[in-house]
Amino acid sequence: MLKSLLLDLDGTLLPMETEKFVEHYMMALAPQVKDFMEPQLFLKMLMSSTYEMINNTDGSLTNEQVFTQHFLSTTGIIKEDIWPVFDRFYLEVFPALKKHVQPTELAKEIVTIAKAQGRKIAIATNPVFPKTAIYERLNWLGLSDFPFDFISYYENSHFCKPQIEYYQEIVTRLGLAPSEAIMIGNDMQEDMVASKLGIDTYLLNDFPIDRGEPKYLVKQQGSLQELKQQLMGKEGIFRE
Repeated sequence: MLKSLLLDLDGTLLPMETEKFVEHYMMALAPQVKDFMEPQLFLKMLMSSTYEMINNTDGSLTNEQVFTQHFLSTTGIIKEDIWPVFDRFYLEVFPALKKHVQPTELAKEIVTIAKAQGRKIAIATNPVFPKTAIYERLNWLGLSDFPFDFISYYENSHFCKPQIEYYQEIVTRLGLAPSEAIMIGNDMQEDMVASKLGIDTYLLNDFPIDRGEPKYLVKQQGSLQELKQQLMGKEGIFRE
């Protein structure tokens, strides 16, 4: 039996059109920094520093450190000046973005079933957001207090998707071999790449993302409802 479920969040447990949500997120964040720089320039700098995180493979630095160093060095802004603006945004403005997603009870049902089966459960969302933003999205699902075994966010992670090191870091933290875990997500390139490490893969097709190339091994695929049924079934990938 697979001992651990690695669950993506956006577009998987939390139904949403990820690209549209990111657009709403950036439109809400950019005006907050108008006292420091022109909003469109800020967004350009934000994306540049985010890509710096995504491409980083230096395991000695957390994603937060990579982002912070790059953003401050390229903008010339002092951290003590702008970081309180970011903190306030995630506490006061970000929660309103819930209106752009479609929370479902299936998420809680799935993780509750898996936990009752004795499996370890990790929220394997791309850790390009701070802990506050990740927990807020879990709160939209009623899961902010659920006893997950690991949740990735930019303060505690050293790699991002689609780096294979991201998945290695999670299974290492869980104390498992890759073959004992399954990655469940909606993104062919960012989630299914886990198969390169020997992790089983389940592609969620409710809100699929596929950029065409590269392609990775998909062990099983289905909707969130079908995932629940598979998890409860007596046969199939979760009973091997």
